[in-house]
Amino acid sequence: MPSGDRSGYRSAIKFIAGVAVFLAVVVWLYARYVYNPVIFGLRDDFVHAVPNTEIPDGLTSLSAESCGSCHSAIYAEWKGSIHAHAWKDPYFQAYWKHDDHIWICLNCHTPLENQQPERILDLKGGRITKPVKADNPMFDEALREEGITCAGCHVRDGVIHGPYADAKAPHPTAYDPMYRSTKICYWCHQVPSGPFQFYNGGPCATFFEFEDGPYAKRGFTCQTCHMPEARRPAADGGPVRDTRQHLWHGGHFPDMLHQAVQMKLTGPEGGWKPGDEVPFTLTLTNGGAGHKIPTGDPDRYFRITFQEIGPDGKVVDTERHTITRWIIWKPIIIEVYENRIPPLASRDYHYAVTARPGYKLKVTVGYHILTQRQKRRLIHRYGLPPDTVDHFDLAEWTVDLGSGHLEPQVAGGPPAPLDPLADIPDTGHCMPHGHPA
Repeated sequence: MPSGDRSGYRSAIKFIAGVAVFLAVVVWLYARYVYNPVIFGLRDDFVHAVPNTEIPDGLTSLSAESCGSCHSAIYAEWKGSIHAHAWKDPYFQAYWKHDDHIWICLNCHTPLENQQPERILDLKGGRITKPVKADNPMFDEALREEGITCAGCHVRDGVIHGPYADAKAPHPTAYDPMYRSTKICYWCHQVPSGPFQFYNGGPCATFFEFEDGPYAKRGFTCQTCHMPEARRPAADGGPVRDTRQHLWHGGHFPDMLHQAVQMKLTGPEGGWKPGDEVPFTLTLTNGGAGHKIPTGDPDRYFRITFQEIGPDGKVVDTERHTITRWIIWKPIIIEVYENRIPPLASRDYHYAVTARPGYKLKVTVGYHILTQRQKRRLIHRYGLPPDTVDHFDLAEWTVDLGSGHLEPQVAGGPPAPLDPLADIPDTGHCMPHGHPA
């Protein structure tokens, strides 16, 4: 090989080696300082689960069923709640498999150490990927199946804590005002951003959305909507008192979605005639939620669809709008934009169509837990059952464009006062009605 060729060959090898070293350093720095296996940061008060606790005197176990022997109404409500299914929830199990069964997820979905097979003693270098673990001799597999069970919120050090200072029970009790505040919800419903995670307020910021909103400033709490008032005995045979239903209906329940948002479809007041370009307006009002809608998991979204349908039933034109968060997930997390609706706010969506006999306008509003693409990925790679519910149809109207007139069509909750300083009307719906806790 001529000397010039050898020199060029050596230079090429050095260049390639330099690039390889540079890329290796970049990969190492990314893995060491940027990569996070979960989409949130780690709060100092969330590193450890609720410490192992002994069974309170007077009870036979920590299970919800044991509590239900006296608190039968509350037990029945809990049993049908999403809290009771927090461990078994198919979305949790699929996403947890996606995240390589990382330990931190258990601190919400099975919050008691008694429900976890291993205890987290420390984190090496404070890194979520470097937990120091030890076997948990008090692990109760059956209790794990109960997800967010009664003891997860109420039992600490063998004592049952609650909202009543005058409780008389066959087990130790302690009064804690936290149960009458939003603080009890903070543990799971507020997670911060981690390093190189640039969200608009956090990945799941429901707690702070509410705390910064107009209803919290007037004394309402999360429980006002999600644990409705009930006048009854807290325990079977006990005194009748003000209690709260242990339902926790939220974004997985159509009744709460209808209660949160009002959907109103209107056309021109004076009607129209064939050949007119007819404007329609769909107004969505967040009149019943104390936080933004949608909230919680950043995958959730509302989809508004306008469809013009011809006499043969075929779709002539389609226009869609989405209310959600747009997030770049890799290599770092950046929330690019969000258009969710804050409390007491409204948003209009407009669509114009030419009026022709035999033609119709179909308008739908749907709420989606995740996209179909995401769902297919969870099904094929992570075992999500294909029949898992992924959306709810909240409203649907079909307008005959040959009719010449449309009465306002309304679905969902009541209209909200758009002035955040105005008095909240007593409408009978959850946020504007009831008493601050």
